[in-house]
Amino acid sequence: MKKYILLFITIITFASCGDLVDGLNENPNSPTNTSYQYILTGTEVGNIVLQTGETARKAGIFCGYYTGIDRQHLGFSEYGVTTSDFNAEWNNVYVDVVANALAAEMAAEEEGIGGVTKGITQAVRAMALGTAASLWGDIPFDEAGQPDLEDPAFEGQVAVYGKLQSLLDEAIANLATGSGRPASNSEIYFDGNPAAWTEVAHTMKARYYMHTKEYDKAYAEAQQGISSPANSLRAPHGTAAENSNLNYTFFAVTVRQSDLVTSEFMASLVAPDATTSPDISNYRGNAKTNETGRYHYLFQITSFGTQPNINSNAFAAQTAATPMVTFEENMLILAEAGFRSAGFAKGLEHLNEYRAYLAGGGYMTNAAPADLQYDAYVAADFENGGMENPDGISADNALLREILEERYITFFGQIEGFNDTRRTLKETAVRVPVTPNTGSQLPQRFLYPTSEIDRNPNVPKPVPDFFAPTPVNQ
Repeated sequence: MKKYILLFITIITFASCGDLVDGLNENPNSPTNTSYQYILTGTEVGNIVLQTGETARKAGIFCGYYTGIDRQHLGFSEYGVTTSDFNAEWNNVYVDVVANALAAEMAAEEEGIGGVTKGITQAVRAMALGTAASLWGDIPFDEAGQPDLEDPAFEGQVAVYGKLQSLLDEAIANLATGSGRPASNSEIYFDGNPAAWTEVAHTMKARYYMHTKEYDKAYAEAQQGISSPANSLRAPHGTAAENSNLNYTFFAVTVRQSDLVTSEFMASLVAPDATTSPDISNYRGNAKTNETGRYHYLFQITSFGTQPNINSNAFAAQTAATPMVTFEENMLILAEAGFRSAGFAKGLEHLNEYRAYLAGGGYMTNAAPADLQYDAYVAADFENGGMENPDGISADNALLREILEERYITFFGQIEGFNDTRRTLKETAVRVPVTPNTGSQLPQRFLYPTSEIDRNPNVPKPVPDFFAPTPVNQ
């Protein structure tokens, strides 16, 4: 790995936090002379870029959310990727987030501040490294983000997931101290609220147990996870060009808008009528489900095709807060992990809790009540010939299929959709039936970047292929 300096100012190219760092004039090449609060802000901005920007778009192409129609995104959609296509994403992880999180932690300790602030930096670092592990497999962990180490060692993906759990345990313990809360407005997600961060950390633990298919542990953690929409971790945005939602920044600009559309498969799942649907036979609505509100929240039809809705209060609105770790995800972990570890009744109970949340509007900030219907399912709906089982699979499989499809739609635009499609690929009876854009294989990972291959002799050899499953998905 290249010997990086801490460029936490340069990540302000993500416009959403331009005014959050007004007055920042300390030397970025001397982090020990910079107050921790500025580095913390920069770290969280970097994490927004990582979780909601081009990384999420590429993952979305690979899991069937988007279809590239021009330039580089057309190439991604045709799986014509090269190692250089992932340089920026790797840099987002290890420079913009991990290195800066460690620098923020060190600077805070030098100022006599630990506890909650340290717990927050640990949680953000875990989020970045968890994203990296899910996308690349084996990654640097113990030696990651340390400027004095030019060639950090790579560690196995399974071992990294174990270390992520330990790191989050440490974060939770530090948050529990209640002391050392960061300076006001320096922590841009929750302003340092340790209770909210603790819930987010438990949901992150549940997420990573889902990745490793330890469903009983995922269920236990989710029961301590995000308990209300207010405690969802979402990226804040504003009305200026430099602090806009990154989906808005992409899809509101015509020259970029012409690169990418929502896939016909994704649109058809929620498009409620033939005038908007590429394939109305694929619509998931039924006598208990009306997806009109969700469709109009997520999408609009432009001259290029179906694209994320950039209008006021919609999914990709300029000021829309972008989901990163949410109440919705936690509820759906309870549904799937509850089903897998505690059985049909528990899975159905949690699914219906989630449907009740959607029926009240849920995360669909522009939905009209008349366009929302998510009535509770009953066990008979999943029996052979029932509303959710027209093809005669087992009731258990019919319920799991519905939960997985709900996760897929809820995670639209998020990296977790790609994680789910790979995790469940072998479960042919229940997985969301995403098909390859070309050839016979779905993408399985991001490629190690040229910047790392050229500089770090510890990169796994041979370099894994784009279609080679990561260890947890083998």
